Amino acid sequence: MKTEFAHTFAVAIYAARLRAPLAMMPLAMVPLAMAPPALAQSPAPAPTSQDAKMQWFREAKFGLFIHWGLYAIPAGEWKGQPIAGIGEWIMNRAKIPAVEYAELAKQFNPVKFDADAWVQMAQDAGMKYLVITSKHHDGFAMYHSLVSPYNVYDATPWHRDPLKELAAACARHGIRFGFYYSQAQDWHEPNGAGNTWDFGPDDKKDFDQYLRGKAEPQVKELLTNYGPICLIWFDTPRMMSGDRGQRFIDIVHSLQPATLIDGRLGAAGDYRSMGDNAIPNTVVEGDWEVPATMNHTWGFKKDDTDWKSPADIAFKLVDIASKGGNYLLNVGPTSEGVIPQASQDNLRAVGRWLKVNGESVYGAGVTPFGEELGAADSTKLDKSGKPVFVAATAWRCTTRPGKLYIHLFQWPGKSFELPKESNKVTKAYMLADASHRSLKVQQQSGHVTVALPDKATDPIDSVLVLEVAK
Repeated sequence: MKTEFAHTFAVAIYAARLRAPLAMMPLAMVPLAMAPPALAQSPAPAPTSQDAKMQWFREAKFGLFIHWGLYAIPAGEWKGQPIAGIGEWIMNRAKIPAVEYAELAKQFNPVKFDADAWVQMAQDAGMKYLVITSKHHDGFAMYHSLVSPYNVYDATPWHRDPLKELAAACARHGIRFGFYYSQAQDWHEPNGAGNTWDFGPDDKKDFDQYLRGKAEPQVKELLTNYGPICLIWFDTPRMMSGDRGQRFIDIVHSLQPATLIDGRLGAAGDYRSMGDNAIPNTVVEGDWEVPATMNHTWGFKKDDTDWKSPADIAFKLVDIASKGGNYLLNVGPTSEGVIPQASQDNLRAVGRWLKVNGESVYGAGVTPFGEELGAADSTKLDKSGKPVFVAATAWRCTTRPGKLYIHLFQWPGKSFELPKESNKVTKAYMLADASHRSLKVQQQSGHVTVALPDKATDPIDSVLVLEVAK
């Protein structure tokens, strides 16, 4: 009886919503019979300090971002015409009416989706956490939402909840699970930010009606029904003034106090989100993360196959780690539920490197030097008239207490010279050498010279370890 009642009630809500799009059912009013079963795992307990809260994040360094939604169906093309820009913004770029875009839900049937395969790929790549779009700017929930029937479970022929399956798969594989949620932009809702072609100027909308009627209760759902959530990745904080950001913070803290909040809510989160694909030039203090793409889009575009190579990914991962941050690297699955094979192959190649050299990345500290990062070139000026920073790419340094990890991306030949190391180097060896055979070291006046093997130990990144007296 409960199941029949839930189905009947859901249909009634859906019909009412189609008649009156502004009508929203607050989460507190949803009958318990309708609620999807929660995962067996309980949320993590409240951390004892901010440092304790951030500990896993500081150790992880490498995470998988997944942008997946209805936009994977047009895959960058609308009515036979290619649409410029990133794939998940096609509704905005082509100014597709909300009613017309919503028809894509009837075509969404990703029968090749395999949660364990996705998570296994992340594990093979050496990634420690996974963040997936639960609702992007198009307003479509990629989970079984009871707040709005505009979701992957109710509105598609697939009738499954991929977030539920991914949360369970992450638990089985020991990968932390998080979700992206577009709190401000929602192009499906008359009062959500961003859709001005259907619903008029944003400043004329009842934005708080949208927040209280959809965004806030959906975040409550996600923090209630999907087990421990490592972080929630908010985005594009348009109109998030006043107490709006704090309301989301209060929801997160009340339901899952160990869940991290990124830097794009519109109120201070637990860590800083850098710009998309924006790697800082120097060491940055505090906790931060670079969200980045494997090609030139987040959501799948069929004509974008310009994938980052394993060497490029590994360099960026180490470069970011040497400056104090995390690397959240994205894949965009197809509408069938398949992560492009080239993405998988390149990520797994990085994972094989990390299996040997992970000690130099996971939990590693920042470089004590800086010269290796590059320098400003006064002969080249940017648009504001400032010297352009030219990144150097020969080597990077990450650290642990008593150890320097010298990442040699360009093999220097017979020896490597390290300037201004005042502590005594007690041993040098290649990390890939399981026997840790000592290499000859000369140290004089703060300069260190290490005699290297005849050839590089890895075509991607050969890691030289220098043990130093504390």
